[in-house]
Amino acid sequence: MKRENYIHWDAYFMGIAMLSAQRSKDNHTQVGACIVNQDKKIVSVGYNGMPSGCPDDEMPWEREGDFLQTKYPFVCHAELNAILNSATSLKNCTLYVTLFPCNECAKAIIQSGIRKVIFAENKYADSPQTIAAEQMFRLAGVSVETYSPANQQITLNL
Repeated sequence: MKRENYIHWDAYFMGIAMLSAQRSKDNHTQVGACIVNQDKKIVSVGYNGMPSGCPDDEMPWEREGDFLQTKYPFVCHAELNAILNSATSLKNCTLYVTLFPCNECAKAIIQSGIRKVIFAENKYADSPQTIAAEQMFRLAGVSVETYSPANQQITLNL
């Protein structure tokens, strides 16, 4: 008889995205992403962070102040990092991400061929960036779903 309380695919892949988010050095928002192909194989992961070669300790992480003294012109979002980290085609893949993508990431998602986005949180739902992302996803035929956990808690003992 097989075990019955195993985690389902969505929980597994969102769990990988959540674990990836823990690599972020952002002291305000940690975001993780996991890209999965049609065979339920992980093809890439990413988290929000500074571009490769830009030392984290020398880059700004603040949210407010002069634009060039904030993280915003520098940080690569988790979705973009996952897309750039992939060594294979992302056509028809699914993106699991802990935070709803912004408009800039939506462009990269659409251009990469990803056809489905499953997100855990949408805390900027009323922002122009999110509204633009939703519009682009709708026009491009990218399906979007809110992740609905099955009341499962996953514990990792490292």
